Formats: sequence, C-alpha cells, structure tokens
Amino acid sequence: MEATGTDEVEKLKSKFMSAWHNMKYSWVLKTKTYFSRNSPVFLLGKCYHFKSDEPSEAFPDGSSCDTFNKASSGNVEEFRKDFISRIWLTYREEFPQIQGSALTTDCGWGCTLRTGQMLLAQGLMLHFLGRAWTWPDALDIENIDSESWTSHTVKKLTASFEASLTGEKEPKVLSTHHEGTLKRNCDENEMRDEVYHRKIISWFGDSPPASFGLHQLIEYGKKSGKIAGDWYGPAVVAHILRKAVEEAGDPELKGITVYVAQDCTVYNSDVVDKQCSFMGSGTGDTKAVIILVPVRLGGERTNMDYLEFVKGILSLEYCVGIIGGKPKQSYYFAGFQDDSLIYMDPHYCQSFVDVSIKDFPLESFHCPSPKKMSYKKMDPSCTIGFYCRNVQDFERVSEEITKMLQSSSKEKYPLFTFVKGHSRDCDFASSPLHEENDLFFADEKKRLKRFSTEEFVLL
Repeated sequence: MEATGTDEVEKLKSKFMSAWHNMKYSWVLKTKTYFSRNSPVFLLGKCYHFKSDEPSEAFPDGSSCDTFNKASSGNVEEFRKDFISRIWLTYREEFPQIQGSALTTDCGWGCTLRTGQMLLAQGLMLHFLGRAWTWPDALDIENIDSESWTSHTVKKLTASFEASLTGEKEPKVLSTHHEGTLKRNCDENEMRDEVYHRKIISWFGDSPPASFGLHQLIEYGKKSGKIAGDWYGPAVVAHILRKAVEEAGDPELKGITVYVAQDCTVYNSDVVDKQCSFMGSGTGDTKAVIILVPVRLGGERTNMDYLEFVKGILSLEYCVGIIGGKPKQSYYFAGFQDDSLIYMDPHYCQSFVDVSIKDFPLESFHCPSPKKMSYKKMDPSCTIGFYCRNVQDFERVSEEITKMLQSSSKEKYPLFTFVKGHSRDCDFASSPLHEENDLFFADEKKRLKRFSTEEFVLL
C-alpha cells in the first residue's frame, strides 16, 4: 500500500511538472518570429529569399516580415513547407513508464535527448527520402497563436488536477489541431515516401520497442552512469545515438551507421571501416554514415570567430543539424539568417502518441513555427552532424569541410580535423567496435567526464 501511494504521488507530481513546463515554455514556442526580407535564409543547406517586390501594409517599415504572413513573397511558402517537414520531437507525457523509475514524462530533463533524436531523424530522412523531400500536408498544419496554446495548457492542468482528486483517469482535452491528414491521389513514389515518413517517426516513438525512442536511449545511457531524470550533454548524447544505431534491429537500418569523432578528430580510416563493415550476404555496397563531432565553440562563452564556420556548416545539404542550445535549454539548430540561428525547440510537453497503430496522427511531430536566436547566446558545447551516403561521398565531404576549417581557423586551431589513418595509429587505446558490456570505451569515458563538467545544465 505504501509503495502504491508513493507511485501515485510520483504520477501526480509528474502531471503537475508537465503542466508547469508547458506554462513555462509555450509562450516562447509560440511567439512570432521575424525574418529580414533583405537577407537569405538557410535551412540545412537550402537557401530561401523573402524579398517582396511591392510594399505591404503588413511590413510598414520595410525591414522585416513574419515568416508565415502570406503578404510576403519570394520563397516564404517553400521555406515554410521545408521547415515544417523536418521531424520535431518534444517532451511527451503519459507514455509507458520508464524501467527503473516512476517517470512517464521527460519534462524538465529530456531536452538534449530530444534534440539528438531530431538530428538523427534528419539523417534518416536524408538516407531514405533525400533532401528534396517535403511532407505534402505540411502547409495544412495550423499555426496556433500563443493564447490558444497557453489556454490549452491551463485546461490540461485543470483536468489533471481534477482527475487526480477523484482518482479517475485523466480526461482528454480536445486540441484545436485538426485531426488526420488530407486524402490525396498519390502516385507510387509518394506512397513509398509516406511509408518511410511514418516509419522514421515510429522509430522515435515513446515506448520500449522503438529503436530510437526515449526508453531505448535511456537504457544505453545507463551504461555510462546516466539514469532517467538526469541531464545529458551533447557529447554524451552523440555516443548514445551511436550505440542505438549499432543495436537497432530493423533490417532497414542495417545500411547506416554512426561515427563519433574522438577529441575533435575524425579518423578517416575508422569511418571507412565502419562503412565497409559486413552488411549481409550478397551485397557489396557500403553503409551510409552519420558523423557526429562534439565540439566547444569557445570557453565560458561562444567565440564569435566561429560564427562564419557554423553558418558555413548549416549551408551544406549533407549537414543534419547541430545539437546545442543556450544555458539551461537544448535546441536543435537547423539554419540561420544573418547572425541568428534557426532552431526547433523541444520544450513543449505534448501527449503520448502510440506510433504502433495504423495511421497514427502526424501533426504533433512537425513544428509549425521556427524560432531564431542570436549566435552569441549559444552555449559553446554542441555536437555537429553530417550525413555521407557512401565512401566516395565521405571522401568528398571530408575534403570540402577541411577547406572550410582551414579558411575559418586563420591563426586559431580549427574546431576539429580530419586525419588520415586509424585512431589506434595515434596512440589511442584500441577497443573493439562492439563492446557488449559497456557503452563507452575507456578513453571515451575520460573525455566525457571532462565534457560533463563543462556542459550546460539542462532544467
């Protein structure tokens, strides 16, 4: 009886924390974002211009435009469709209990895991769908204003409190989102793309079977000393994602691997070895690889000298984004305009969606509104990601990024380097690629211990 009472208290506490974080973050999520129509906007390698040929009453000062105001011209709608098509993974509540804890939500502690999921999701989208793909229903998502989101949060808080007092199951609060997607006459390619779209999202479902869901990521994190409710830094998440992809059981995922740079160094031969590892009988193809590079963009504060390099990285189509943020909050950076970074924010607690059911709703996995943040507010700890489809692609990418690093470093050391050969040739302790009983190798543990003292604390 005592244990049951404790569980009920934890569940009630969890509900209130979810509602509190919704109240805390939703106004930030839904405030309007303004973009200059005099500067190009980059989103994961694609460039958009918002220039208007004629003055509009919506923009009397001629200097800025609301991204979603239809009075603006140029590539606004194309940008909007492209942005919304990216997979958005946020706090969730009322999902199956995480093993070894009473937690049924990741509100307040899971934001870096969520931004890591978004980066991996973009890599999988490049792999299965290509960069040119956009969701046909993207423009049908409503851009709800802050008042409606906040009022919805209040309703959830009230419903949760009343249900807890009566002992009843928490009632559902109807969302103002329209349900379902528009039916279209799809050709064979569109149907195939939609199957992969749903499959990718299902791999990130909030239930134990999902390959890259929160439950699995936390299990891999336990092997590095992390438990549910702890904060995770960008470097730790990079290694968790590597392990999750290595252990994924879906045959569709056997053609992709993840490599994590060591001490800001990418060892080319190690990457190629991972790409050429056994893929199955009868195939001579190499694996695609997602390269993750944990870096620091300065000491206590972000160094402005690295801005142009960060912008250069986000202007590459094979970039899959940056796991970063600002102190106490993690964001997924996907683009920029001028000196501001464009990001998706995981700090909104949405209801659990069962991705195992047929035609599960997709709307909550796509963000209707981009956000911008000045680069100088960015926390220096981050992880940069790239996607390479094959060995030849990796060789081209490494050469291109090396040139960028050399031109941006000037008299400074580059943020990271590509080095020929294996890590073992550079006096690193050699370890097998697959370690059954440990997530991180001994040398990785030393580096991550140092990272953990420097990275921001996530609330």
